Amino acid sequence: MALLLIADDAGVRTLTLNRPDVLNSFTRELGLELQDALQVIAADDSVRAVLLTGAGRGFCAGQDLAEAMPKDGEMPDLGDFVRETWNPVVSAIRHLEKPVICAVNGVAAGAGANLALACDIILASSDATFVQSFAKIGAIPDSGGTFILPRLVGLHRATVMTMLAEKMTAERAREWGLVYQVVAPGELLDTAMKTAKHLATQPTRALGMIKRAFNQSMGVDLDEQLTLEEDLQREAGQSADYAEGVNAFLEKRKPIFTGH
Repeated sequence: MALLLIADDAGVRTLTLNRPDVLNSFTRELGLELQDALQVIAADDSVRAVLLTGAGRGFCAGQDLAEAMPKDGEMPDLGDFVRETWNPVVSAIRHLEKPVICAVNGVAAGAGANLALACDIILASSDATFVQSFAKIGAIPDSGGTFILPRLVGLHRATVMTMLAEKMTAERAREWGLVYQVVAPGELLDTAMKTAKHLATQPTRALGMIKRAFNQSMGVDLDEQLTLEEDLQREAGQSADYAEGVNAFLEKRKPIFTGH
């Protein structure tokens, strides 16, 4: 059985984690497959948006602990799992200059929750739950959790989520700014695909630059960010999409963007 299902539709590549019997928990093999898929997407101009979801009744339950159990009396190096499996995936999503939409169906736990939060736009089914479960087993949040969470919800709420490790409903996640939209379970994939297809018709080169600017803004001061905006705006202004957008506005018609 394929661990990662891949499908294309109207410029959208859907990546579906496919270990439904264990709530799509990550193994090293699945992590490497997802890394490879994201690398291919980055180089493929025909893919203009990405939709990430999980098969079955859950999005992702985090690390498959069967790969992280003691062997021959020795504890595994959890840092190796993080470095080889999770970190490259989160980094690839954040640096992919194409919109990544996440459809969270069911549970998103531990690193699985942080995988979702690394995406650009997150939709969740009304029965989805988010839980920073690391502390329950004596671990710390990884997969970008200690970086992304405080920036999304503030330090205090991030501390509550990670130290108490309580389940959070989809609606609470929306209220706290973790989720863009909550929809009925039967409508999740259609709604997420509609969003992804819309983004695929937009000036994706500019969308990628927006993402680049937001990424850099987290580690620089205002003057540095103003300089980056100047540079990126100069680049955007030379793009075919900008020319098309301006011409369409002047001609009072709908623009046709190509991502160039």
